[in-house]
Amino acid sequence: MVQRCTQASVSVGGIRVAEIGEGMVVLLGVSIEDAEKEAVWLAKKISNLRIFADAEGKMNQSLIDTAGQALVVSQFTLLADTSMGNRPAYIKAARPEQAIPLYELFVKELEIHIQKPIPTGIFGADMQVSLVNDGPVTIWVESKSQAPKL
Repeated sequence: MVQRCTQASVSVGGIRVAEIGEGMVVLLGVSIEDAEKEAVWLAKKISNLRIFADAEGKMNQSLIDTAGQALVVSQFTLLADTSMGNRPAYIKAARPEQAIPLYELFVKELEIHIQKPIPTGIFGADMQVSLVNDGPVTIWVESKSQAPKL
């Protein structure tokens, strides 16, 4: 999940651990079906996603074009299955031993694409995420393995 923002931050236990100015917040959920190729593909896709305004005000520029910042936060709850009952099931979310290396690879690849450090939340922590969603622009981006086959 990508959210265009004018500012964003992550706090853990009342301590701010990461913050950015204009750019995007990436809420990253890792599925049991994901592998390295999905992390690499997703980093490239998100860094090139044209959701920022050009000189005419059209969403025609990417994070790379605008030299914006990115903040990445792990969020397994994005993989919630709510199809049965009222309590979400997280059976599609990857366990930490699979998710952490893919999360770290995604961050590293995103850093390569946008050519700047990527602040992050703390994997598995109880985090408070604050952001000013610009637009609002919120876009769901699925890795190739998760995208619906058309």
